[in-house]
Amino acid sequence: MVRIRRFEEKAAELYSASKIRGFLHLYIGEEAVAVGAMRALRPEDAVVATYREHGHALLRGVSADSIMAEMYGKQEGCSRGRGGSMHLFDAATRFYGGNAIVGGGLPLAIGFALADKLQHRQRVTACFFGDGAVAEGEFHECMNLAALWKLPVLLCCENNLYAMGTALKRAQSQTDLSLKAAAYEIASWPVDGMDVVACEEAAQRAALAVRSGEGPCFLEFRTYRFRAHSMYDPQLYRDKREVEEWKKRDPIATFQNRLTTQGVLDDANMKRIEDEVASEIEKAIAFAESGTWEPIEDLTRFAYSGEKPT
Repeated sequence: MVRIRRFEEKAAELYSASKIRGFLHLYIGEEAVAVGAMRALRPEDAVVATYREHGHALLRGVSADSIMAEMYGKQEGCSRGRGGSMHLFDAATRFYGGNAIVGGGLPLAIGFALADKLQHRQRVTACFFGDGAVAEGEFHECMNLAALWKLPVLLCCENNLYAMGTALKRAQSQTDLSLKAAAYEIASWPVDGMDVVACEEAAQRAALAVRSGEGPCFLEFRTYRFRAHSMYDPQLYRDKREVEEWKKRDPIATFQNRLTTQGVLDDANMKRIEDEVASEIEKAIAFAESGTWEPIEDLTRFAYSGEKPT
């Protein structure tokens, strides 16, 4: 969680310095969800994420170097600098986005899960999406097909209460999203998305059920983003006091306190973690800074399926 937090903080700093351009959506405050959920996955499983996916990519094994280079727009990036922050992709780790369209990753996840079922593979496809995606048509289509075909897909809803600037209660008649998912005859339950242990336990239970052939599971991770929707967002839609109240449940601080109380973590260990993270991020920035721009002659490369990247 510290690794994700510091990476995102540095990304915001680099964005302000115009090193990173385009859109940038930070995961600060939601780290417990990805950290907990991803521990339930195996290397052979697939991961489909949203445009707020830097943390998921890091946890999946995509290197900080290639992620940072991608955000810089350098061709050493995981998507050759063509995708940027919202389109991280790495086939080697089975990390299939980074998808900029709200709910756009859901049909992909259903396709991966269907392929695994037809091939009789004991794999799980984990699909992360926000509460805003629940209002999209493809969400309902995918939920129906996942249930109808008993597909091995783990549906991870990161409910941070706001779809961009629209509060959940202003967009959904039923704000209990786990209950909405249950209407499709899918096993579903809410999870404290600010508690990394609760996230891990729920994901382990759900992934085991999915992998055992019991069909899809839906987890509603109730979390909160501490920063704006994106770097362009003035945050005029929520009260600052609300944000401060949620910050009291910071997943890093609360978990650190728990570990300290249990005698598992001390100041020396925490400093070691911070130092290792800082070193990794500094290395990633240096890698991105020394990276190269794709030559203009390559503008039409990979525009057709016959041309494959090297």
